[in-house]
Amino acid sequence: MANNLLQGKRGIIFGAMDEDSLAWKIALKVIEEGGDLVLTNAPVIKRFGSLEKLAESVGKKIIYADATSVEELDHLITESQEILGGKLDFVLHAIGMSVNVRKKKEYTDLNYDWMQKTFDVSAISFHKLMQCLYKADAMNEWGSIVALTYIAAQRTFPDYSEMAESKSLLESFARSFGYHFAAKKVRVNTISQSPTITTAGSGIKGFDEFFNYADKMSPLGNASSEACADYTVSLFSDLTRMVTMQNLYHDGGFSNMGMNPAILGM
Repeated sequence: MANNLLQGKRGIIFGAMDEDSLAWKIALKVIEEGGDLVLTNAPVIKRFGSLEKLAESVGKKIIYADATSVEELDHLITESQEILGGKLDFVLHAIGMSVNVRKKKEYTDLNYDWMQKTFDVSAISFHKLMQCLYKADAMNEWGSIVALTYIAAQRTFPDYSEMAESKSLLESFARSFGYHFAAKKVRVNTISQSPTITTAGSGIKGFDEFFNYADKMSPLGNASSEACADYTVSLFSDLTRMVTMQNLYHDGGFSNMGMNPAILGM
């Protein structure tokens, strides 16, 4: 049931690709709660996703931008404010990509050029985005910036490869830039989400086993994409004005478990 938590608020959602994307679920929840938004993703998504149809279905604009390009981010931020009619209240960074993972390179035999690309797309883009927002003074007071992450930043999941280090860097950027954004009364947080069935996530080696293991280990089970959308909206809302520089686990309790008898079939 909608509560108009985001009535009158506007922002940018990065990373929606198709109807299974976490970013798309979050966009739908933002709209349901009264928010207005612009969608963005890399131009290459035109070939692989269905973002055009999704945007048309809710009557929202898409501005394609390479999140690793400061120039394109600057243009995105300026044009989004023009479309939405003012400064931004929320921004979602839901971007992650590893060529090494896609090409099934083992962690002990990584291509370092691809690794640098992973870091740029999945983590450094977050700093670039925040720096562009900061310099443009594009966020309203009590605005909220959120990025999606995963517990592999703290614990070892071998098949997650160098995406683990990328998420660690992402979370560090949230803390460090969160300090500077606090002077503008803007919050910066990361959400550490359960393994979630998405087009991107399903491409990870052994994902089904990975998903099922987490579901059994978590006392509440894996958090769904719809639940993640609810949680993200709460961080965009005025109800969480004093929450910043946090990595917030949204994982059904997985992060605090040592052993669950369910894993042993007990």
